[in-house]
Formats: sequence, C-alpha cells, structure tokens
Amino acid sequence: MRTMTKAKKSTSGSSSHSKSSSRAATNQQKRKNLTPPPPQRGGVELHDPLVQAQLKLYDEALALFHQQKFQRAKQELEKVLEGPSKELADRARMHIRIAEQRMKPSQEQNPRTAEEHYQRGVTMMNLGRWDEARESLDRARKSSPKSDHIIYALAALDCLTGEADSALANLKIAIELRPANRYHARNDEDFAFLQEDPRFTELLYPEKDGTAG
Repeated sequence: MRTMTKAKKSTSGSSSHSKSSSRAATNQQKRKNLTPPPPQRGGVELHDPLVQAQLKLYDEALALFHQQKFQRAKQELEKVLEGPSKELADRARMHIRIAEQRMKPSQEQNPRTAEEHYQRGVTMMNLGRWDEARESLDRARKSSPKSDHIIYALAALDCLTGEADSALANLKIAIELRPANRYHARNDEDFAFLQEDPRFTELLYPEKDGTAG
C-alpha cells in the first residue's frame, strides 16, 4: 500500500511539473507572438543591409525612369536584379521592360514636323545612336531653322561626338536665339567634353571679360 501511495504522489508531482512546463511554453509562445515584425516598405523587409542597399538602388533607378532617362534607368535597374530581395527584383524587371519599350522607336512612327524630328533625335541621342540622332535633328533644323532648342540639341550632339568647333558654333547660335540657353548649358552634363575649353568658358561666362549681352 505504501508503495502505491508513493506512486500516486509521484504521479501528482509529474502532472504538476507537466502543467508548469505547458504554461511556460504557452507564455514563451505569447512572448514570441508579441515580437514586433521586421520593418517593411511596400511589402519588402528591410532588416537586411543588402536589401536596404538594393532598395536605394531601386529608388535611384526609379527617379531616372520618371525623368524619362530610360537608358540610365535600365542600367541601374539591372543592378537591382543582383540584390537578395525577389520582390524588388520583380519590380525592377517590370520597369526594365517598360523602359525598353519606351526607348524602342515605333516602326509605324513617321515623323513629319520639325518637333517630331526633334523628339526622335533626342530619343536616338539617349540611346547613343549618334548617326540617327543627327539625321533627325538636321531634318528638324531644316524645317525650323530658328528653333533654339533644336540647335541646342545639335550642339549637345556635337559635343557628345567630340566635334568641339561645331558644338561651340551651334551653342553660340542657340544662345543668341534664346539667352537662357547659356544658363542651361552651364549645368548640362552633355557639354562635359568642353569644360576645359576656354572658348566654352568665354561663351557661358561673358561677364568675366565684360562682353555680356
């Protein structure tokens, strides 16, 4: 009988221990459920520094995309594909496809007006297709020889293709037609080739030698 009594006590103690373990497990689970989720943005978890860097690239690429700088945007979006977040990679692929469509000249497009030739010329410049850009811009200038923005674009194209003399001549005409082009050119990266040319400095900063106006 004593043995049976001891056995009952042991069973009771074991049951009590089991209940305590169960309560502890439940409390632990509750605490686990109260743990705040990792920070997210648009469904993308940001706890990983590599994901944060990937998101930064994506934001920069998107800014270029919205500025319609599709070639540069595509290059940055392709870097996003190398990051760890599948969500960001999927978004980047979608924008790459759109950028490629926007850069691709329509087969049905048949520019007729000066403005249409100008728009096509700028598109070709952004793609680095210099010969096609020049052909379109020359046609635009022929149709509208006094349009300063067309001549300015030709000056930028001349600069991008290393034709300094022609670039300076065209830029001078564009400034004469519209003086504000002088200030645009000061901050236009397309004219980086001419930055060290003293003629370029004289043209953009005439106040230095008293020839402004």
